[in-house]
Amino acid sequence: MLHDALRFFPGGDRAVEVELGDGMDFTLNFTVHRLVAAIREAEIAAIEDIIPELASLQINYDPDRMSYEDLIREISAIYGRIGTTVSGSLPSRLVTMPISYFEEQTTACIEDYRKTYPDKRSDPDLLCELNGLEDRAALARRHAGTEYWVAALGFWPGLCSLLPLRPGSRITAPKYNPPRTWTPKGAVGIGGALCCIYPDRTPGGYQLIGRCPAPIYDGAQRLPAFRNSLALLRAGDRVRFRPVSVEECAWIDEEVAAGRYEHDIVEYQVFSVDHYLGWATAQGEKA
Repeated sequence: MLHDALRFFPGGDRAVEVELGDGMDFTLNFTVHRLVAAIREAEIAAIEDIIPELASLQINYDPDRMSYEDLIREISAIYGRIGTTVSGSLPSRLVTMPISYFEEQTTACIEDYRKTYPDKRSDPDLLCELNGLEDRAALARRHAGTEYWVAALGFWPGLCSLLPLRPGSRITAPKYNPPRTWTPKGAVGIGGALCCIYPDRTPGGYQLIGRCPAPIYDGAQRLPAFRNSLALLRAGDRVRFRPVSVEECAWIDEEVAAGRYEHDIVEYQVFSVDHYLGWATAQGEKA
């Protein structure tokens, strides 16, 4: 999945796309984040922003301070210094998100779509069939049984692409075809091998399994977790889903509406990929 060398593509006159490989793979994504961290450490004055993605990153820069050719030479040199070995550590917050599985808002969204496309199977039942799970309870257990790596943010403010870290917890699914015209804010969906939380009421195509009443995007920055950013999550964070009852979900909705809700975030943790890969190998052997 990792290319032999970085591939560069101009993104207009102020950005460059840097492609490291292709695929939705944790080790490839971790290499993306290592490169992003190394570029930030280099403090190249012309660079204005760096946006990591699943297998690539975008660099926004000032062309009056550095040419495209000089920038890609600098990035290639940094990549040559850090190498492609998947090793090392990165700061990684742990964010616990409450989730209500198969709740009324996501159920209503699915049923609204099926009025136009009656052959579409209900999302949870389709996921159970495709992933060899006996029922919805087994689906919820598998989904909540792992931490997720925030591989990337994008497409909509705050929208996260999540990769499961526990071997055996992966859930895969095709996307809607055609996509939905609306999705509830906070809905949790599966598309391909990725999980996502919808930051707002938007169109969408991931198969829906529940809703997080705690927001991941707050344009008004009313809640404490959003004082420094409109988006809750950062690339390289980890997310844990905590199942909640209908009653607790309703209580969290009320706390959010009143501006009182406080997210469960552990700020001080560090993620060691060496320890993780050793653990994941042992887990895979047991599976």
